[in-house]
Amino acid sequence: MAICVGLQVLFEGSAEDSIVPGIGIIKGRLDRFDSTSKSVPHIGWNSANTTEKEVYGLRPSSKYYYVHSYNIPYRKGELESQGWTVATARYGDEEFVGAVAKENILATQFHPEKSGVAGLRVLKAFLDGNFKGSQDSGASAAIKEVKEGLTRRVIACLDVRTNDQGDLVVTKGDQYDVREKTSGGNVRNLGKPVEMAQKYYEQGADEVTFLNITSFRDCPIADLPMLEILRKTSETVFVPLTIGGGIRDTTDTDGTKVSALEIATMYFKSGADKVSIGSDAVIAAEEYYAAGKKLSGSTAIEQISKAYGNQAVVVSVDPKRVYVSKQEETKHNTIQTKFPGPNGETTCWYACTIKGGRETRDMDVVELATACEAMGTGEILLNCIDKDGTNSGFDLELIDQVKGAITIPVIASSGAGNPAHFEEVFAKTKTDAALGAGMFHRGEYTVKQVKDFLGDKGLIVRQFESEL
Repeated sequence: MAICVGLQVLFEGSAEDSIVPGIGIIKGRLDRFDSTSKSVPHIGWNSANTTEKEVYGLRPSSKYYYVHSYNIPYRKGELESQGWTVATARYGDEEFVGAVAKENILATQFHPEKSGVAGLRVLKAFLDGNFKGSQDSGASAAIKEVKEGLTRRVIACLDVRTNDQGDLVVTKGDQYDVREKTSGGNVRNLGKPVEMAQKYYEQGADEVTFLNITSFRDCPIADLPMLEILRKTSETVFVPLTIGGGIRDTTDTDGTKVSALEIATMYFKSGADKVSIGSDAVIAAEEYYAAGKKLSGSTAIEQISKAYGNQAVVVSVDPKRVYVSKQEETKHNTIQTKFPGPNGETTCWYACTIKGGRETRDMDVVELATACEAMGTGEILLNCIDKDGTNSGFDLELIDQVKGAITIPVIASSGAGNPAHFEEVFAKTKTDAALGAGMFHRGEYTVKQVKDFLGDKGLIVRQFESEL
């Protein structure tokens, strides 16, 4: 069995490095996805359709988790003539190979271990040697048919910190203030991280993101509480897990220097699939521009993306609006907004912040996003301080500006208050995913309700499967 790059190395070679040959068990070469019309990497849940009814548990009604920039273009008959059964997926106008199988060999471009019950079914079928599967599977017919193509990702985000009693809790703030306005100003406690992650997985969340908003600065590196949260969560949650907070070059409590790459490695070994970098990305971008747009090779983004690939690195951006009376007043990238400022201004730019929004920097969101893409970031988690905690919907103007500046995927965050806000951001922007937090934590809506709403509006979503 081969997974992701494991499938790719079975072929003769790749555009990723034309000099390095593949193993050559299968004839064919990999191309990079076209980024002129869609985001690259290709990240999210897509199909794996076969000409057979079910091969090694693959079902056309299921969706599987992909994360890659290079692919085997599908040309009908080429692989089949070599004796392979082929499963395909479609990204934009490109049809590519999602999996190949022959006798006791199975290779998947997607990650079955991160594809929920659908992926577990594939793993079980392979381990059981069940190549053909059940040709008249009642379970397959019972699952709601889904459309071909990449789904709209709905991500559940959990802000985690210690409360005043020293317990790890999920919290949520308004403009990043996580303390209650009453009850003595205690840290808002919305539940336990592992239990809530399990709940969102069972509701159909496509990914779960943990943001460590205190970084546990006084803990020995090897005993970081988030490591144990990841270990326990990954035992029962089979979708991608992202962890953010404290991923930087640092010094351990015993004085030992620890690199951002070493910290990220600990998180990956504990069950994380991606790491999210915040304030350090802004500092790195400032240094990038000060050096004349030259890469240093030493930033956390560059270290981690070089070792694990850019799909493993997310940059969490925390911008806020700055209004000006006219564009000439600022050197920054501005927009003409439909939402005037306090003095009727219709021009604004988005200033980046660090330290949880407490400090504003002289850098706009376009400058930061483009610098992070150059350094090797695979995704941008696009927050908005002005929208955080308002339940008034995502900042569509901000999303449009950032999506127009970069080719990597963008995750819309901040402001979601009901399912219609998710439909609006997918319908009116080119965002690749949308994230919710407070509305889920408070029990106002479930992830399933959001996805059902999107499905009713005709958008492609992954339907949660509960049975193998």
